[in-house]
Amino acid sequence: MTTPTAPTAPAPALAPAPTRPLSLSRTTATATRVLRQLSHDPRTIALLMLIPCVMLFLLRYVFDGSPRTFDNIGASLLGIFPLITMFLVTSIATLRERTSGTLERLLAMPLGKGDLIAGYALAFGALAIVQSALATGLAVWFLGLDVTGSPWLLLLVALLDALLGTALGLFVSAFAASEFQAVQFMPAVIFPQLLLCGLFTPRDNMHPALEAVSDVLPMSYAVDGMNEVLRHTDMTTAFVRDALIVAGCALLVLALGAATLKRRTA
Repeated sequence: MTTPTAPTAPAPALAPAPTRPLSLSRTTATATRVLRQLSHDPRTIALLMLIPCVMLFLLRYVFDGSPRTFDNIGASLLGIFPLITMFLVTSIATLRERTSGTLERLLAMPLGKGDLIAGYALAFGALAIVQSALATGLAVWFLGLDVTGSPWLLLLVALLDALLGTALGLFVSAFAASEFQAVQFMPAVIFPQLLLCGLFTPRDNMHPALEAVSDVLPMSYAVDGMNEVLRHTDMTTAFVRDALIVAGCALLVLALGAATLKRRTA
C-alpha cells in the first residue's frame, strides 16, 4: 500500500520590494556608472554632441540667401534638435540595459526605482548641458543667429528641451521590446509634436482641434519660449510660463518613467 503524500504547499508569493526613499549617494553612483559606460562609446558621444551642431550648420547655409529665415526658425530648432537626439540616445541606452538584464540586477540591490531614474536623468542631463552649450554657442556666435534677448535664455530653453527628451526616452523605453521598437516610438511621440509646435505655421492658424491638441504638447511651449527670446530684450512672463511648463512636463514624465519601470525583464 502506498502512503498518500501530503499536498505540497504553494510557494509563497514574493512580496514587492519596499519603496526606498530617494538617496543622493545611490543616485550619483548610478549617474557615475552611466557616464563611465558612455565614455567607452565614442559614437554615442559624437551623436549627442555633434548632430545638433551639424544640423544647425546645414540649416544656416540652406538659407544662405535669406538670413532672416534662419533667424526666424533657427531659435526654435535650437531647442528641437537636442530634444530629438536625447530622446533617441536615452531610449536606446536604457532599453539596452533593460534587455541585457542589467536593470533587473541593479533593482535587486538596495537601489530604488527613483534612484535609477534620477541617476539616468542626472547623467544624461550633464551631457545635455554640454550639448546645449555647444549648439547655442555655434548658433549665436558663429552662425550669426540674431536674437533680441539674452543668449543665456536660449541656452536655458535648449537645456530644458534636452532634459524633456531624456525624460521621454526613459519613459518610452518601458514599452519597447527591442532597440528597433524604441526608434519606432519616435514617429508616435516626436513627429506629431514637431508638426503641431508652431514651427511651420503659427498655432492659432491651425484648425481649432489641432490647436487644442498643440496646447497640451510640451514642444509647443519650447518653441514659444524660444520665440519670446527671439523677440523681446527682457525675460517676459510668457517666457517664464513656457519654461516652467517644459520643466514640469519633464518632471512629470520622469515620475511616470519611475512608475512604469519593471523589476523583471519580460
